[in-house]
Amino acid sequence: MRLILVCLTLLATPVAAQDTDLELVLLADASGSITQSELLFQRRAYAEAMTDPEVLTAIRNTAYGNITVTYVEWATNQAVVVPWMRIETDADGAAFAAALDGPPRQASGRNAIGSALLFARDLIETNRIDGWRRVIDFSGDSTGNSFGPAITDARDQVLADGVTINALAILSEGGIMDGRDALAERYADMIIGGPGAFVVEAATRDVFAQAVKRKLILEISGVATQRIVADLD
Repeated sequence: MRLILVCLTLLATPVAAQDTDLELVLLADASGSITQSELLFQRRAYAEAMTDPEVLTAIRNTAYGNITVTYVEWATNQAVVVPWMRIETDADGAAFAAALDGPPRQASGRNAIGSALLFARDLIETNRIDGWRRVIDFSGDSTGNSFGPAITDARDQVLADGVTINALAILSEGGIMDGRDALAERYADMIIGGPGAFVVEAATRDVFAQAVKRKLILEISGVATQRIVADLD
């Protein structure tokens, strides 16, 4: 009888939450405007960033010395490419990078930014991880929203749940001609929010990789920055 009671007690006890400095959803654009080569390039940029010594140093310098990260691609639907992983050591960063290499494209179609933001919020709310900070790292090349809830409505719901949203504005050549801050300004007005929220903008492939690294370091360190961080120069 005593053994049965012990077993029942163990079953009724929730699994202890994992303490971490940052819960981070990397929410990458996989909509129709992103070609397969561009999608793979995005993955490689994040893989390189997660193994970069400066990024890993920023992680080790956090209060807990680790963060938890998941990589999600969004379009009309959303797909988890890499499930939640704890990043603490160089080996952890390498494992995350390796996990990004290989999974097929699962998100496709037109933009559903509002749905993507809520999907990312739900991943944070249901992951049984206790993070000191909770952040969605959204990237995209437009503010089109063909399906699902309005962007600002979804943004407000995410912020109400205590999740910060930062953004990476991927600028097209046309966007630069129209004004380099046009997309970044729209992201600042419509998408980002929460303590210290910011937008990083990028145009070329070389700049994109650097922008991803810079953005991760800012998010991991939690250092206050300007609202729009230009990476075009």
